[in-house]
Amino acid sequence: MKKSFGAKTILYPTPVFIVGTYDKEGKPNVMAAAWGGIACSVPPCIAVSLRKATYSYGSILEQKAFTISLPSEDYVKEADYFGMVSGRDADKFAATGLTPVKSELVNAPYVKEFPFVVECRLLHTFELGLHTQFIGEIMDVKVGESLLGEDKLPAIELIKPILFAPENRAYYGVGEYLGKAFSIGREIPKR
Repeated sequence: MKKSFGAKTILYPTPVFIVGTYDKEGKPNVMAAAWGGIACSVPPCIAVSLRKATYSYGSILEQKAFTISLPSEDYVKEADYFGMVSGRDADKFAATGLTPVKSELVNAPYVKEFPFVVECRLLHTFELGLHTQFIGEIMDVKVGESLLGEDKLPAIELIKPILFAPENRAYYGVGEYLGKAFSIGREIPKR
């Protein structure tokens, strides 16, 4: 038997996205967001949903751009701080000692110390109620070279992204390798 929890924002895992923007004065800002993921393959797009009350909301609309930086487990405190404090009231980069880097392709900063960065041009916005979903066309993905596997692709076990469990408000790391996608299913006999 399964227990019903009703209509709630529970889904596992949810990412910890650090959304980078410049405000109208050019001040770099970041915020933590967990409502997001890949939205389309062609063109490659990512979605992130923000409340209008966030400082980043207006900056994305103004600059028509944002970045997504994925922090590694080593930066869980900084990522949590980015979600607790508003860029209206604090310089989050100065407070954490982390470094803003201007994207080469869009008018938004990313976090230098974080291992994985997605640079996005704003493509669409959708009002969903309390949140607005921003769809960004992925212009580039940057990953530290030391975090590439033998196949020269990003290795999740080296990147060590942070996962968020919304219902109990907890952070987790990535678990163990379970098998090759689009391959292990072949072990089930055809009927």
